[in-house]
Amino acid sequence: MFRRTFWFTAGAAAGVWATTKVNRKLKQLTPESLAAQAADKAVEAGHRLKDFALDVRAGMLQREAELGEALGLEGPPVDSDQGRELPAPRRRAALDHTARPTTTYSIPTISYNRNEDH
Repeated sequence: MFRRTFWFTAGAAAGVWATTKVNRKLKQLTPESLAAQAADKAVEAGHRLKDFALDVRAGMLQREAELGEALGLEGPPVDSDQGRELPAPRRRAALDHTARPTTTYSIPTISYNRNEDH
């Protein structure tokens, strides 16, 4: 009797555990969850890329200072705060919707006869 009760309880517990595990996995694979995971990874990659760009800029300023010192040129101090900030984003003229092109282009009309190729 106790043996059957033990195995019944063990089977029920294993079933509950497996059902819970499967339901968690199914919730992770929903489109909303996958989109949220992708967005989180994109934000994380953006932060890493920004940190990399700041490190490259700091190294560039340090190397420029070393070269300027070796050549006897005056330069900005290496430890200034301007080395830890990225420059302001630039606006491209192609993306500026207020600027209109001043020149217009026309396509010349060319007649083409396929029978002339044979």
